[in-house]
Amino acid sequence: MKHQKIFKLLNKIFVSKGLSKQHAKITTNALINAELVGAYGHGLSRLKMYCDRISKKLINPKPKIKIKKITASISHIDADNSIGFVAADFGIKTAIQNAKKTGIGMVAIKNSGHYGMSGYYAEQAIKKNLIVMIFTNGPPAIAPHGAMKSLFGTNPICFGTPTGTKIPFILDTSISMINRGKIRVAARSNKKIPLGVALDKFGNPTTDARKALKGVQLPIAGFRGSGLAWMVDILSGVLTGANHSGHVKDPFDDFTGPQNVGHLFITFKKNLFQKDFNKRILSNIKTIKKLPKIKGFNKIMYPGQNKYLRFKKNFKKDIRITNSVKKDLKELIG
Repeated sequence: MKHQKIFKLLNKIFVSKGLSKQHAKITTNALINAELVGAYGHGLSRLKMYCDRISKKLINPKPKIKIKKITASISHIDADNSIGFVAADFGIKTAIQNAKKTGIGMVAIKNSGHYGMSGYYAEQAIKKNLIVMIFTNGPPAIAPHGAMKSLFGTNPICFGTPTGTKIPFILDTSISMINRGKIRVAARSNKKIPLGVALDKFGNPTTDARKALKGVQLPIAGFRGSGLAWMVDILSGVLTGANHSGHVKDPFDDFTGPQNVGHLFITFKKNLFQKDFNKRILSNIKTIKKLPKIKGFNKIMYPGQNKYLRFKKNFKKDIRITNSVKKDLKELIG
């Protein structure tokens, strides 16, 4: 489907659900971006979920977002259970504004929801010549090291920096072996997931996506990944006033109340300590790219390069609409 057509369609759906034109546009742009960078688990496959939560009054389509200025650099936002895209857009813009004034911006958000891809917001800061770190928590998926019960979310960690070129460095990764969105897409498509990424509810390795969703996802690097998930839960949950310790509600399965996801955005000027940052970062990247390559690798790429190339390639194509998404669209359009 043509980008323009899908944009109008999604925009119409979100406005019909009560979002303002501005908030519908923010939400639609984020979902389409996910499709264009190939992050399908964060794209149109989640459309119906967002709409269902709005219909059940678990996402507030008309939020009264409140901002408390702690200092010139630090702000605390109560998103009033808005759709996560809107809360995050407001949060990153506030962090950018603070950093431009003082050199550093720190914004904590509570009472938000799932906001898609952290890297999408990191790009906004990088375009303003800022370095950025982003943390957000999620519903239980990862068991703390040594436990049999899921408690932490897949809790992504995001770091981004300008590179002095048109392709930014953006590391946006969940602390799970694969992100939960990919498992959900596999479950809807009746496809298997790789062995070694999840356990079923009995603690046995599984390639069945549905069993994985009811079981435990495995973290990267064993106890280290579990520790990183815990760190993100503290930074985006405990610190911000949002839910934490396994209390973030699953947006697909738990309709007992709002999610109350927390986000933390930290932005700062790249030249705070060294005025020749661009020269130094280019030297850093060049040195690493020149390293001898192992068999099967033609070149060494930095985080963000592949995503940029996928976006560039997919931008020239129509957006692929799966059968399950077609079914969702037919239901939502009515």
